[in-house]
Amino acid sequence: MAKNLYEILGVPKTASDDDIKKAYRKKVVAYHPDKFAGASEKEKKDAEAMCKEINHAYEVLSNKEKRANYDQFGSEEGPQGFGGAGGDGAGFGGFEDILSSFFGGSFGGKKNPNAPRQGEDIHVKVNLTFEEAYNGASKVLRLNREEVCATCGGSGAKDAQSVKVCPYCRGSGIVQKTQQSIFGQQVVQTVCTNCGGKGKVVEEKCATCRGNGYSRKEASVKINVPAGVDNGVTMTVRNEGHCGRNGGARGNLVIAVGVTPSAKFRRVGNDLYFDLSIGFYDAACGSEILIETMKGETKCKIPESTQSGTKIRLKGYGMKVLQKDLYGDLYVIVKVETPKNLSNKQMKLLKEFEDSLSDNQYPQIKKTKKTGRFGK
Repeated sequence: MAKNLYEILGVPKTASDDDIKKAYRKKVVAYHPDKFAGASEKEKKDAEAMCKEINHAYEVLSNKEKRANYDQFGSEEGPQGFGGAGGDGAGFGGFEDILSSFFGGSFGGKKNPNAPRQGEDIHVKVNLTFEEAYNGASKVLRLNREEVCATCGGSGAKDAQSVKVCPYCRGSGIVQKTQQSIFGQQVVQTVCTNCGGKGKVVEEKCATCRGNGYSRKEASVKINVPAGVDNGVTMTVRNEGHCGRNGGARGNLVIAVGVTPSAKFRRVGNDLYFDLSIGFYDAACGSEILIETMKGETKCKIPESTQSGTKIRLKGYGMKVLQKDLYGDLYVIVKVETPKNLSNKQMKLLKEFEDSLSDNQYPQIKKTKKTGRFGK
């Protein structure tokens, strides 16, 4: 009794065309001859038989007319075994067609050597100062990139007469050979090794590019680095890389940005941090101080009783936000400094000031005795 074609592929009778195709792909991979290279002869024969059943089932069910006949009469040929769909195998591509979807567009992963190919990318690094990163900058880059040879136009030949049809493949770029497999003898198509699949060979090479078709030339490319760019950011400039092959598009210019750290500011995202040293008086009594920012001088208000480590936020004085009309914030970190090299008079004044304070000012400090120049 003939096997049910739907059961062979493992799909219901209501399966869509896509479901049938997906099921066929899975079955083909599962029973591909490569899977049984080290198997016993019986296992190889069983796999071969299963492959034939899978291919037949897909050939019928992927063809609308044959499938309709099979559903109605149990045979793709229609009633009486004739008058059904034609034998052209429409919708069926065999192992080569279905495996091409797995392995890169053509059987065995081979690609057409005459097809247009995009050029390679060029990778460079551009170093900026902190100020250039803040404001943005224009740079002119000098590149050593591949260009189509101006002498031969990329053919690699001395002249048009030097380009001949490959005698091995007769211009097809493909040669056929017979090989033995578990299915018996099979004719296999391979890329011609003489011409590399191009179908043509060059008898006399171009003297300028030595037959390569391409040559290296120095080029200048102006780039605009946007304001706010950070260290480690990668920029891509389209179509400024090496030239393509066979009329393909240029590659891209990929730029890795390096930014020299600022001696004054620390950057965290789009915010900047700045250490500000002040004295006892300004910290205790408060003051207004002019500080230098990336936008120029601005006022910073120090509140009364400011402690060392206090963080004061200046909104909008941070780094430019990339590709936006916005700025981060500037955080001023207050550092209260102890004065050095005090005179006797200054020491006495400080002692009088200290004696005037109650112990509640420093509840965590328990003094055992006063030391220093005027501690006794």
